[in-house]
Amino acid sequence: MSDRKATISRKTSETQIELALNLEGGPIEISTSVDFLDHMLNAFAKHSGCGLTVRAKGDGMDNHHLIEDVGIALGKAMHDALGDKRGVTRFGSIMVPLDEALVAASVDLSGRPYLNFRVSFLKEELGAMPTEMVGEFFRAITDNAKITLHLIQMNGHVAHHVCEASFKAFARAFAQAAARSGGSDVPSTKGVL
Repeated sequence: MSDRKATISRKTSETQIELALNLEGGPIEISTSVDFLDHMLNAFAKHSGCGLTVRAKGDGMDNHHLIEDVGIALGKAMHDALGDKRGVTRFGSIMVPLDEALVAASVDLSGRPYLNFRVSFLKEELGAMPTEMVGEFFRAITDNAKITLHLIQMNGHVAHHVCEASFKAFARAFAQAAARSGGSDVPSTKGVL
């Protein structure tokens, strides 16, 4: 578990993404051309304690492909950086407030992708980021990181606050789950995650 980092390059006819993730920390440099997504990725990196570099360009339509593909790349990087998950804590849970918003997140580095996304927004866009893409972003992460994530809005009506609390809650829960446990085994009775 000494080298817990990954680099992902994803090029399609719709997007070009270069992403580097270091679970042990490091620089945070985000540029996706979608300012609100940049803000959320910075919040994720800061509150998870990860180093994260993202350079992404999309087809410029409605940013659907760009946001989803960044989620795919980040999920793949998480999966690769975690390796066989030997010595991780595995589970993480937290509730994060942001003014009137309150979001609960629980993560299991289970090897089984599952997303329970119960977050809603009262506006359709946050800058150039459609709020319908927030759930799709987290789905892309869970599918590609092969993790279980429950993200549940307990309170909140300001879309910015609800979204930011969601990203910060995920970041903190992921950090707990990915933290070194002090052991060297895989935290599963099956012996594999």
